[in-house]
Amino acid sequence: MASALKNLSAYSESDIPSAAEMSFGIAVADWNAHITHALYNGCVETLLKHGAVAENLHTLQVPGSFELPAAARLLIGGKKLDAVIALGCVIQGETKHNEYINHAVASGLVQLSLATGIPCIFGVLTPNDEQQAIDRAGGIHGNKGIEAAVTAIRMAALKKGLGATGKRVGF
Repeated sequence: MASALKNLSAYSESDIPSAAEMSFGIAVADWNAHITHALYNGCVETLLKHGAVAENLHTLQVPGSFELPAAARLLIGGKKLDAVIALGCVIQGETKHNEYINHAVASGLVQLSLATGIPCIFGVLTPNDEQQAIDRAGGIHGNKGIEAAVTAIRMAALKKGLGATGKRVGF
């Protein structure tokens, strides 16, 4: 379904596990701060709403979205985390810079997730223009920060569940 037709952040709250025993890292880019800080607020509010303890939320601010994988790595190296959430916004411009940045960030987060076993969540907006970003940072299409928080909780619970039963995935 096209995003123009619905709020992308709608979810069933009853399907989300408790985050009470979880610890999260949040890396947020300062570039397009009016957008990224709205994502951050939605993310933190959602984590707290689902039981996360404020002291178990660890935030790093970085200059731009390109630096998000490095910030995620610093968070993982410095804290015992169940998941890391990367929040940013790269608006398409007159050049292809957005494609290079978005690909680098996505690739970096995937590689870090696979290398560390800690879920790294891609909460980066990739809009064509500022209005699309606003619409997805608390506007008519919801807040991608909320979606990133829900994903982090679900992935952290999945990881904890597999660890508790001794089941292994992969090699």
